Amino acid sequence: MNTKNLEKNGRSSCPRCLRPATHCLCAYVSAVPSRTRVLILQHPDESRHALNTARLAALGLTNSTLWVGEHFPDLASSIRQASAAFLLFPGPEAQAPLPLEALAAGDAPLLIVPDGTWRKARKLVQLNPVLADLPRLMLADGVPSRYRVRKAAEPNAVSTIEAIVRTLTWLEPGQDFEPLLRPFDALIEQQIAAMGAEVYARHHGG
Repeated sequence: MNTKNLEKNGRSSCPRCLRPATHCLCAYVSAVPSRTRVLILQHPDESRHALNTARLAALGLTNSTLWVGEHFPDLASSIRQASAAFLLFPGPEAQAPLPLEALAAGDAPLLIVPDGTWRKARKLVQLNPVLADLPRLMLADGVPSRYRVRKAAEPNAVSTIEAIVRTLTWLEPGQDFEPLLRPFDALIEQQIAAMGAEVYARHHGG
């Protein structure tokens, strides 16, 4: 899509990736299929964030949907239509993801991913009680986050797009989900370039 929106500050922005036109990431987006349908529940505050990785995930993952809000009345219907549904969120009974065959998830499993800070993601779960009864998946261990421009309180914390890629890789080991991270990597490089190598090194140890 070549049409550009005009931001309040006079800069044009891409209506697809929502980045400034000069830093559009659409060229890095690849169409990646999956058996698992991914439903991202994004807190409204996160949708306005410059580093909106959930949107990048939804753009690349063909079998995905991004809903923005706090309460989702259509959520129960989406869960009923799935052969099985899982919530990617930590909890006492959360289990590490396994291949879909081992989870007996059927042909159309649904993975629900809250997107926001921990506090806001927890609020999304609380405001949508239908999520309470879903089996939970916890984030599988993996390589350190590529999110080099943000310091996380937890050493194993990753961005939403990384969490989705890591989980889908476990659920569908025969599918390569690495291309989903191409726009994310480009976004991080843009942010580092904008702050300058010296500033980045001083604040992030680059």
